[in-house]
Amino acid sequence: MTDALIIGGGPAGLMAADVLSVAGHSVVVADAMPTVGRKFLMAGKSGLNLTKAEDAQAFQSAFGGARAPLKPILSAFGPNDVSDWAIGLGQDVFTGTTGRVFPTKMKASPLLRAWLARLADQGVIFQTRWRWTGWNDATATFDTPDGRMAVDAKTTVLAMGGASWKRLGSDGQWVGHLLDVVTPFQPMNMGFVVPWSTHMTTHFGMALKGCELRAGNTVSRGEFVVSAKGVEGGGIYAVSAAMRDGAQLVIDLLPDMSRADIAERLAVPTGKQSIANTLRKALKLEPLKRALLNEFDRDSDQPLAAKIKALRLPVLTPRPMDEAISTSGGVRFDALDVDLMLRSRDGVYCAGEMIDWEAPTGGYLISACLATGRWAGLAAARRLQTP
Repeated sequence: MTDALIIGGGPAGLMAADVLSVAGHSVVVADAMPTVGRKFLMAGKSGLNLTKAEDAQAFQSAFGGARAPLKPILSAFGPNDVSDWAIGLGQDVFTGTTGRVFPTKMKASPLLRAWLARLADQGVIFQTRWRWTGWNDATATFDTPDGRMAVDAKTTVLAMGGASWKRLGSDGQWVGHLLDVVTPFQPMNMGFVVPWSTHMTTHFGMALKGCELRAGNTVSRGEFVVSAKGVEGGGIYAVSAAMRDGAQLVIDLLPDMSRADIAERLAVPTGKQSIANTLRKALKLEPLKRALLNEFDRDSDQPLAAKIKALRLPVLTPRPMDEAISTSGGVRFDALDVDLMLRSRDGVYCAGEMIDWEAPTGGYLISACLATGRWAGLAAARRLQTP
């Protein structure tokens, strides 16, 4: 029998394994994939945004409806703690102009290698290609390359992720074993399908910058990419939850200019100059912005200045959930106690994206996975130490 069984080898599971093994407990990490941390490594391909350097109130507000249950967890392991953790693994970090925190090497692999080496030194045992198949009474069962395996553990941390990026391990198959405590998954931080007209094809792959995006009550100043599939990227991801729930996307193409200023510039006589040339010369509106302006609101009778300040796209359909960066849904907080232990199963804790919370990109996702993994791991360690 092992002291602690961790099911899932992403950031949440590895953090739980870390704190449990540091406390002197025997730990087994089981993961369905050939190697652990695969989604973590994929996130690192774009620089590995570990966290966001901002005050606690602003940071926690990014978690919306899950802010209250996550507050003590994120307070105990916040942005500064994430940075210190990375530095403790020998990976220096820096803060970008938007407050996002990255490893200086801009990769996940050195950090993950250092982390796995530390876990191995602490005696953590890894079992890969082990897919959890539920429980037989109090024993966890797995399908493995060597057949059916069972693990008896004094305490267990479930950290199997959400339901996006199946090829990296987050396939949501675990839901079938916890149906009574789960909210259905929905995509989060995803792109949207746009049925472009043919004149947009020359702009595919271009990034739209210097805009303000609004959907419902959510506002973003990030950029996004126009592709053959539709729209995607940080600016879209920030408003994706509202768009997913039916809000219309509204783009301010010139957020640093007032409507009155735009109207004044457009009112200057231009002779026989085309509208496209007027937009280019009077407002320095770049080709992609002009193309979007032509693509949408072509039949609108609003003044041109109003269209530029509030270009309305139709309600868009999200891309498939498996393409989403993350998902909402999962184990409900009301099914967990303050230690993230399942109320229905003594000694079994949950951590990471398999819990029903959602957050935008920008360092919030990884931070919360690390924080909930640490919280659950520390609770499991206290339980093991209690007579």
